Amino acid sequence: SENWARPRIEVEFLMSLLADFLRGELPTLQENRVRLEAIGRLERLPASVRGVLDATRAATAANAAMTLCLALSYGGRDEIVDACRSLAAEVIAGRIAVDAIDEAALAARLYAPHAPDVDVVIRSAGEHRLSNFLLWEASYAEYVSVPTLWPDFSAGDLHAALRAFQGRERRFGGI
Repeated sequence: SENWARPRIEVEFLMSLLADFLRGELPTLQENRVRLEAIGRLERLPASVRGVLDATRAATAANAAMTLCLALSYGGRDEIVDACRSLAAEVIAGRIAVDAIDEAALAARLYAPHAPDVDVVIRSAGEHRLSNFLLWEASYAEYVSVPTLWPDFSAGDLHAALRAFQGRERRFGGI
C-alpha cells in the first residue's frame, strides 16, 4: 500500500509491468494448472489492470495444482483494519454479538481467509523487517534473510533458505 506514494511515473510503469506480466504468464499458469488469486485493496488498481487481473483470475479459476496469490495494493495494517470494519458492520447490523468476536472471527474476514498461516517468510537483499506484510498470517512465521537481491534470487537461494527454515524449532509463541 505504501508503494502508491512513489512517483506517479514509477507507479504507472509498475502497473503496466503487472498487466504485461499477467498477460505473458497466463499460458504458463494454464499449462501448470496454477490458479491465480490476489489480495489487497484491488479497487485501487487502475481499471485496465483490474480488467487483466480479473480475466487472468477467471481463466485460471478451475486450476487446482497450485495457487499463486499476488499481494497487490496490499498492506497488513490495511487488511486488519478492513477486517475490523467488517466485524463492526456486522455488529451494528445485529448479525454478530460483540462477545462472539475472537481470533477466528477476525481471521475469517481477512483478504484470503481460506489460506493457511504462513510458515516462512524469505526476505531478499538482507532485509530484516516485516514491511507491513501479512502481519496477522505471519504472526508465528519464521523469517529467513538472504543477501541476494531479488532480481538475482535463484533456485539455489530458495533451497538454502528452506534448509535454514527446516533447521529451526518452531515454538508458535511458546518457550
